[in-house]
Amino acid sequence: MTCGKVAHMKYLLNNSSEKASMHGFSVLSVPDLFAVRFLIILLFLYLGTSSLQAQEFKHSKKPPLHGQHWVAVGGKPLTASAGSRIFNQGGNAVDAASAMLAVSATIWDTMGWGGETQALIHDPRSGKVIAINALGAAPTNATPEKYRSMGMAHPPDYGPLAAVIPGTPGGLLVMLAEYGSMSLTDVLAPAMELAEGYPIEQVKAETIQLYKDLIKLWPDSKRVLLPHYNPLNPNSWSAPRPGEIFRQPELLNTLVRLVDAEQQALQSGLNRKEAIYAAYERFYRGDIATEMIAAIQDGGGLITLADLDQWQVYIEEPVSTTYKGIEVFKLNSWVQGPVMLQMLNMLENYDVKGMGYNSPEYIHTLYQVMNLAFADRDFYYGDPYYPPVEPIAGLLSKDYARQRINEIDKNANQILVKPGDPYPFQGESNPYSLLLEQWQPVIEPRGAVATVDSLNTMDHDQGFLAGTTSIQTADKEGWVVSITPSGGWIPAYIAGTTGIGLSQRLQSFVMSPDQNPFNVMEPGKRPRATLTPSMALKNGAPFLSFAVQGGDTQEQNLLQFFLNIVEFGMDVQQATEAANINSYQVHSSFGNHAMQPGRLVLRADTSIPVRLRLGEMGYQVETEELTSGPINGIFIDQRQGSMMGGSSNYGDDYGIAW
Repeated sequence: MTCGKVAHMKYLLNNSSEKASMHGFSVLSVPDLFAVRFLIILLFLYLGTSSLQAQEFKHSKKPPLHGQHWVAVGGKPLTASAGSRIFNQGGNAVDAASAMLAVSATIWDTMGWGGETQALIHDPRSGKVIAINALGAAPTNATPEKYRSMGMAHPPDYGPLAAVIPGTPGGLLVMLAEYGSMSLTDVLAPAMELAEGYPIEQVKAETIQLYKDLIKLWPDSKRVLLPHYNPLNPNSWSAPRPGEIFRQPELLNTLVRLVDAEQQALQSGLNRKEAIYAAYERFYRGDIATEMIAAIQDGGGLITLADLDQWQVYIEEPVSTTYKGIEVFKLNSWVQGPVMLQMLNMLENYDVKGMGYNSPEYIHTLYQVMNLAFADRDFYYGDPYYPPVEPIAGLLSKDYARQRINEIDKNANQILVKPGDPYPFQGESNPYSLLLEQWQPVIEPRGAVATVDSLNTMDHDQGFLAGTTSIQTADKEGWVVSITPSGGWIPAYIAGTTGIGLSQRLQSFVMSPDQNPFNVMEPGKRPRATLTPSMALKNGAPFLSFAVQGGDTQEQNLLQFFLNIVEFGMDVQQATEAANINSYQVHSSFGNHAMQPGRLVLRADTSIPVRLRLGEMGYQVETEELTSGPINGIFIDQRQGSMMGGSSNYGDDYGIAW
């Protein structure tokens, strides 16, 4: 029994004794005897539950993957199969990840080809971790004033006016050209076969059917995604039927053109890298670009040819921190990646293991640390290539972390947590002190109903958990790749005859500096996204690679996955399945960017005493059957010289190892 649990039981027992003395009894009254007996029963339940929680992660629902040569884990079985195929052809982890990315976009695994991609890559040649920034930027004329002039408080959830510049094709091509070893022709082969036709899975078919009323608004999307649409019977099944061979000849033609550009460049004497960049030119500056822009503007979208031409993929140095000697790497403030680093800096000051796995003390501490880090995210994160410059050094200061945890009440949830002031920790004064002083959270009541007669159809929970998939690869040479691609999910606006479904990421901007002066919509600027691959090194070598889908829950689930391994000794598969908590006391990155203070989601098998104690601390507790999130991860066993892969039992995530 942990110290936290002992303290709680003492509190309950002492409270009963106090009641007896208040009534003037020298011995306990009969009602109090019943109360004590009830508390003793609770004590045994508590002890039993503690034992069960300690035992539950000794076994997992799915077996871990063991590999000596390579591991490939993705959001769908077909994705993992594509990675396996590339590995068996002699490709490295970057080649495999690129093929898996192409397949994920082709089978619409909560993303499309016009979405965005970001990755962390461990390069064994240098021993360094590299970041790939292929997040789309806001197009020409995309300003708050533009959307307000159209009667919108923020960009819509869907459609051409929700789109940023397509980033996934560029991210894939740059990653493959710079760090891969195979040709684009070989890497795109699995995706091209699937574009020619594959048996669509039930969940995807049902998702298309669910959104058919939106999809039918856009002629090209309707043609591709609603092959059975009948205008005489609009309520009939319109999507591909589960198991039906779903064909995308227009997307296939676009992929063929990319491969043709590469082959022509090779025939003209260019090398492998230069030939892949020829495909990049064709997509962003050639005939594919021209066709996309014509369709986007015909649908009322804002993206121009100049936007495609000027956009670029950045190869960056990631941000990092250490947790008990382990180096943890994340992408910079253009996504929410530094949130996990901030949380680790704070938690390093606690005896996390001593609290006990998912004890009230542990859950409360996590929730409060999340409050602080996400409040900073909501005010200070944005595109580092656009002014103002984010105070990332101060945010990641361990001294700043120690200051922040002084704000935590150990016994109660704090509802109105404000962003801190990291500037003094990098030797500067805060230029936004007035905005910080006036900052107020945007609160949305639980159960608020979304507008369903427009392009703003996501309720708070749908936005909070929206989209994304993940890809993890590693090989025996030391190449490791972690990707969290997203955008262009169904329902997507497909751009003409290109087959490219556009992103919906523009809504991740805020419309006023009062909310976040670093993330106000501006042409050419990248919105602060949720997408956040993760990687950790131990003793200077790869240790963990992990990612998860799920919008604003991503950093929450990834933090707990990491702690499950580092603090609680779980293996990678156990850690992907373990019970997590989810906080809704963070602003959503979608829609009106609202939060729901005190809302806490626990797994359904959490004990009643734990729930009661958290309720006493001010939490609005609810439960779900699965709370892990679809986490994918790879553990590199440095002592054994092997790898272990894990994919959560939350969804369709799947892996293969050899």
